[in-house]
Amino acid sequence: MSLREYKKRRNFGKTTEPEAVVEKSEKGNTYVIQRHHAKHLHYDLRLEIDGVLKSWAVPKEPPLDEKTKRLAVMTEDHPLDYANFEGVIPEGQYGAGKVEIWDKGTFDAEEISDEKIIIGIQGEKLKGKYALIKLKPTARFKGGNNWLFFKTKD
Repeated sequence: MSLREYKKRRNFGKTTEPEAVVEKSEKGNTYVIQRHHAKHLHYDLRLEIDGVLKSWAVPKEPPLDEKTKRLAVMTEDHPLDYANFEGVIPEGQYGAGKVEIWDKGTFDAEEISDEKIIIGIQGEKLKGKYALIKLKPTARFKGGNNWLFFKTKD
């Protein structure tokens, strides 16, 4: 998958965000959630799939139990190096604000398709089976980038 959109949105002379360097992690199953204090506080869920970090912005704290479901808006792919990024993206840059790792670990893929991702997360905070289900566009949720993120029964 191309990182063209990621690179297009950033000025690497002004931000300390990583450029695409690493092509694949050792195990190929990196999982990270970054707490991002941008214009609005949100959490960025990232999963290593096809040599990049597939990414979703989650507007509220990620679900820790089976009762909680969260909207997750798919964003541009990020390079694998981004899994270790913590720092401040400067004002005037895309995503300006503080980024810190909220949770990190690995995942086991049970199912990965264009419409559904079922994984077992082994993080420090999130543990167990999780799902990302793509939502059909509606009048309220346009664009086709909206997913539902939730913990399932193991």
